Amino acid sequence: MNGIYHKVGIRAGEREVMEALTTKNGLSSWWTREVNGSFVTGISSVGESIQFGFGHGNAIEMKVQKLDPKQLLWECNSGPEDWIGSHIDFQLSSGKTPDGEKMTILYFRHRDWREENEFTAHCSMKWATFLLSLREFVELGVGRPSPDDIKIDDMN
Repeated sequence: MNGIYHKVGIRAGEREVMEALTTKNGLSSWWTREVNGSFVTGISSVGESIQFGFGHGNAIEMKVQKLDPKQLLWECNSGPEDWIGSHIDFQLSSGKTPDGEKMTILYFRHRDWREENEFTAHCSMKWATFLLSLREFVELGVGRPSPDDIKIDDMN
């Protein structure tokens, strides 16, 4: 299967990282400012859908498939054609920096793409920039969500 795989260390606890991945405030602080969903309990819940906009009018809809303290799994129900039916998986584990400080290791996968193409390459780089935005938000309190994200190529 085609997909994207990244690993990033975040100098914070797993709970803080998971909050950034599951709350409206968290998601809008590192991925895109356009976040909609019910967030009935304050966090996204299994079975709920979240819509993410990026200023082009075509919202991406993610359905929460799994949520536990160490994993969040979404399924893409609408958005770019290559994303529909794909899965975005965030897995957390405990780690340490080279100098021994505690950190959370985030393993990110965007898997089950229909095919690997130029858009996959674009999205791989964009996911990398957004994961660094996530790290900046959790560690420093300020991320770079769309539309203030790093522009990388002719697709944005």
